Amino acid sequence: MKKNVIFMALAAGMLLSSCASKKALTECQTEYKSLTTSLQTVREDLAAKNARVQSLEEQLAAQKAALLAQKKQMDNLQSSLDKSLTNASQNNISIEKLVDQINESNQYIRHLVEVKSKSDSLNMVLQNNLTRSLSKEELKEVDVQVLKGVVYISLADNMLYKSGSYEINDRAAETLSKIAKIITDYKDYDVLIEGNTDDVPISKTNIRNNWDLSCLRASSVVQALQNKYGVDPKRLTAGGRGEYNPLQGNDTELGRQRNRRTQIIITPKLDEFMDLIGKAPETE
Repeated sequence: MKKNVIFMALAAGMLLSSCASKKALTECQTEYKSLTTSLQTVREDLAAKNARVQSLEEQLAAQKAALLAQKKQMDNLQSSLDKSLTNASQNNISIEKLVDQINESNQYIRHLVEVKSKSDSLNMVLQNNLTRSLSKEELKEVDVQVLKGVVYISLADNMLYKSGSYEINDRAAETLSKIAKIITDYKDYDVLIEGNTDDVPISKTNIRNNWDLSCLRASSVVQALQNKYGVDPKRLTAGGRGEYNPLQGNDTELGRQRNRRTQIIITPKLDEFMDLIGKAPETE
């Protein structure tokens, strides 16, 4: 009898110990899952910040290149002027005629500079208005910059779409509404929506490859701008470039994340812009 009591006590102890061990294991598994999720979130946030830093560095490099190009243009103009003066001296061209030619050239150059300055100023205002309207959280996933007279709004794919899909998610609505307002305010600009992907293959019943995915995503944004936010569809164009317009290599997560993007490209209407440039100033 005594032996049975001892055996039952030992069994009960082992059972309690087993239950405690299972509970501890479950708690460890839950904590591990939570830590894994947090680590992935931190990694994604870090990749987004690194992408933003690199984008700003690229903008700075582009601005430096533009300044160098302007300096080169001025040097070329000076060289052309010096050459004209030399030719005039050698060919006995009257100073008055040469001055008239130079004045006409300078007047047209000033006209072109004014046209470009007007376009650049409008673009900078557009960029500033949009940037100010976006929250700090939105700016982590939306990159706005002006390059060569064109405004580029680059949106991260995980902000716009459901994973591996071309359907726009709910949290993109507020950001798209702000972009739509800017587009509506600047009626003399055309808008191209361009989808881009990384080179990771996709295989779904309704999406054959990355070409399909990039085009469908661009089309989704175009239709949202038209149907939900009232942007004139005559100003909109949808296009996809698949994996063939990368910003970086696809061998790192950061590179793939930067390549998976949708760009809203806002540019002056080409025919009106060319007409404006083609109007040379009248000379007496």
